Amino acid sequence: MTETPEKSQRLTDLMRFAQDGDGKAYFDLLRAVTPMLRAAARRQYPVYNRQDVEDVVQDILMSLHAARATYDPERPFIPWLMGIARNRIADAVRRHARRAAHEQIVEQVPETLLDPGANMSTDVYRDPEALRRAIDGLPNQQRRAMELLKLREMSLKEAAAVSGTSVGALKIAVHRAMGTLREVLSKGT
Repeated sequence: MTETPEKSQRLTDLMRFAQDGDGKAYFDLLRAVTPMLRAAARRQYPVYNRQDVEDVVQDILMSLHAARATYDPERPFIPWLMGIARNRIADAVRRHARRAAHEQIVEQVPETLLDPGANMSTDVYRDPEALRRAIDGLPNQQRRAMELLKLREMSLKEAAAVSGTSVGALKIAVHRAMGTLREVLSKGT
């Protein structure tokens, strides 16, 4: 990695400011180092797919965040960061090797699971009109929870704010609604 002295000093300064509590400097630092870390991960382990590289970069960024108080601003930042990166990349390579050692190659992947409950018929939910009627038949709180969380795809926090209901109550309502819908729709087949 060929970094100019100016860029190296800029990153060192950003880290120093971030250690002093400057949130914008920390954001700028993370934005500046992420492409460098991505390139380092690709160089160190080129057979990683894109998602694996992103996972390693996230591990490095989390380690940077956890160790940021240990950085000495009198020393260059990039070698310190790349030391963290090398360790996280090595950890990822070891994890990958352990997983690969236990994998078994099969010709055809089974499509069903041993547990009969996991092999639900996909035909149950193929009738959108039956699903709409089943949702309309739910109690008000369950129907509202389903509409917000499943149909509008809101987060629990957003749905709680909109409905004036607690996150826990929404979770319970959706759980009960899903059970009711499964029961109602399975009787229709």
